[in-house]
Amino acid sequence: MALKLKLDGVYLPSFYKKFNHLNYSTYSNFIILGSAHNLKEIKIKELQKAQSIFISSIFKKNNNFLGLNKFRIISKYSKKDIIALGGISKKNIKKLKLLKISGFAGISYFE
Repeated sequence: MALKLKLDGVYLPSFYKKFNHLNYSTYSNFIILGSAHNLKEIKIKELQKAQSIFISSIFKKNNNFLGLNKFRIISKYSKKDIIALGGISKKNIKKLKLLKISGFAGISYFE
């Protein structure tokens, strides 16, 4: 659908495990983004050809909570651009400097 609409890219959520999107040829600027919560999901996103992977949750204490140490460990297993997600605020933003990430995203930070 993203290709039919001539969009810039597509987002593959962590629960999306299919590979059928690889059957379509894309144009050079088309970006595939994915999200993951653990190492298995990171490897799936790499196989799905995601250029960047959102990993969550780094600070928000929910079912997918990782914390700084687990986040750092699992993000080392990927050579893709890693984007931190989950509970990032102005109070904890400085802690992101401890990680090797390409960026961060967060609703609470921008509110």
